[in-house]
Amino acid sequence: MMRSLYSGVSGLQNHQVRMDVIGNNISNVNTIGFKKGRVNFQDMISQSMGGAAKPTEQLGGVNPKQIGLGMAVASIDTIHTQGSLQTTGKTDDVAVQGNGFFIMRSGAKEYYTRAGAFGLDSDGMLVNPANGMLVQGWSAEVVDGQRFINTASDPGDLYIPIGGKDPASATTEVEFACNLDKRMPEIADGAGAAETREGTWSIDKDIYDTFGNVHKLNISFTKVPGVANQWEATVTVDGDAEVDTNTLTNIGAEGNGTNTFLLNFDNLGSLASVEDAQGDAITEGALLIPIAFDVPDTTPDGAGNQIRQLFNLNLGDVGSYTNSITQFAETSSTKAFKQDGYGMGYLDTFKIDQSGIITGVYSNGTNRELGQIALASFVNPGGLEKAGDTTFVVSNNSGDPNIGPSGIAGKGKFIAGALEMSNVDLAEQFTDMIVTQRGFQANSKTITTSDQMLQELLTLKR
Repeated sequence: MMRSLYSGVSGLQNHQVRMDVIGNNISNVNTIGFKKGRVNFQDMISQSMGGAAKPTEQLGGVNPKQIGLGMAVASIDTIHTQGSLQTTGKTDDVAVQGNGFFIMRSGAKEYYTRAGAFGLDSDGMLVNPANGMLVQGWSAEVVDGQRFINTASDPGDLYIPIGGKDPASATTEVEFACNLDKRMPEIADGAGAAETREGTWSIDKDIYDTFGNVHKLNISFTKVPGVANQWEATVTVDGDAEVDTNTLTNIGAEGNGTNTFLLNFDNLGSLASVEDAQGDAITEGALLIPIAFDVPDTTPDGAGNQIRQLFNLNLGDVGSYTNSITQFAETSSTKAFKQDGYGMGYLDTFKIDQSGIITGVYSNGTNRELGQIALASFVNPGGLEKAGDTTFVVSNNSGDPNIGPSGIAGKGKFIAGALEMSNVDLAEQFTDMIVTQRGFQANSKTITTSDQMLQELLTLKR
């Protein structure tokens, strides 16, 4: 009789535990990055009333006789299934689609979370503004002007230099493409302004010096009279064609004393070669025309000297029709479609891509990689311990974190401007609540019935 009482008590206690877990799940139904819990039951030790016996020649086998002594909680699991993603439009909100956890630092201790509601503090550090934990990742390194992110190193704090400067960079290359009209008329000696304009294809492009000053590059293409498939290009910067103080086209040795060069096309319309006035020519590979122009030295000890600025005109490849200048009987469309210089700019904002790379957007139109958010994965994420603030910490059964960029070793990808919602399903939780309530009710009935049987036993003497 006493066994059923204590079995009922164990049922009451452990169904209460299950109800506590369900209540916690429901209370966190709108908690970003929350992972629901689940309770599993198992029976406890059973009391043997009789042992098993194997079959003999005269009799068959006998099964054991056992009475269960109640139930216990087998496990309280954390279910790490994917939660739904909610779009927020906030640049520094990040969700993980797939496996992996954000790494957060508080002092010397690391925490792991799926809640990506991040922001910047007053020092420009990427943090969780709810608790100040610092998001971990890899900052970009600058080597010879190139930016690199070394994801093989240990992650650290991520700094976003809002308002920081991007220094000016001088133009090093201007790229040309499209077509020069083979039908364009030649300019005769003594031609007037209108005839000259009709026979000239002129291109303007803004370029930059090392100070970030803008200069106007002009290239005028005219057909060479009496020579088939040959054009002369005249280069000026800021409208000044003085050889000694401004533009020099240098195919070979610097200071060739001219600001013109020749383009030769083959009968198939592609560039065959370019040459300067001295006959130095490029007949294969990339057609790069070195250009030099001077700007005043404004340093205190400059003494009015000139600083020579150098860049290349990239006309394309010999024999190529793609991203190269061609000559066909079609309307001229040659233009300078790209140059790589820019003035100084300030960091206006930043964006995060699917790889977690943080790219700074500057007011001068440049984009710079600032860093990359790290992800941690575990062999057994269910073994992580909850540490509050929707975070987890490593336990003896979770395994050590495997830290790396997204998309590597089974890690998921980032979705910027979104947050991962709780994976709690209310319909499932309310159904479990009903089952738990009925289980609790049934166990309480076991206790009251056992009590009534004891009462009957006590009244036998009457």
